[in-house]
Amino acid sequence: MKIVAFGASTSKFSINRQFAHFAARQFDAGVNLIDLNDFEMPLFSVDKEQKNGFPDEARKLLEIFEKADFLVISMAEHNGSYTAAFKNTLDWCSRIRGEVFHGKPMLLLSASPGKLGAKFVMESALSRFPKHTAQIIGHFSLPSFEENFKDGTIVNQELASEFGTLIENVKETLAKIK
Repeated sequence: MKIVAFGASTSKFSINRQFAHFAARQFDAGVNLIDLNDFEMPLFSVDKEQKNGFPDEARKLLEIFEKADFLVISMAEHNGSYTAAFKNTLDWCSRIRGEVFHGKPMLLLSASPGKLGAKFVMESALSRFPKHTAQIIGHFSLPSFEENFKDGTIVNQELASEFGTLIENVKETLAKIK
């Protein structure tokens, strides 16, 4: 199984990148850890699309998604929504192909330094991603990241147990999909 994992942020200290990478390592599979900074695109506009076509980076990202068997995405929240970089990436990719996620099974995550665990962006992604053919088979929000995630793992026992159960359920679902 080939897993593609990333945090939906361009921060070089992204907690969501850390969380996505941690989650992907819970599976016995090859993991392609990507960084949105490697897929930088101009700010989307129909004028730019008409003048210049689609950015190569958007095509490359869609190809990576297509070759994956499983996607792990951890959503960062800026002012209650997607980060500007992720929204821009989604805009460009969806203009090329509305089926951005190619019907792949997805573990959808979010993490934040606050107590809500990026709840609003999670709600938005849970609603929107299936329209772009994400097959969301599990989701989890990690609140108070600095308190609950240390030394590369979830340290809050209740959250760790909840996350562990989720991972086992996702593994069972993936085994049935194969």
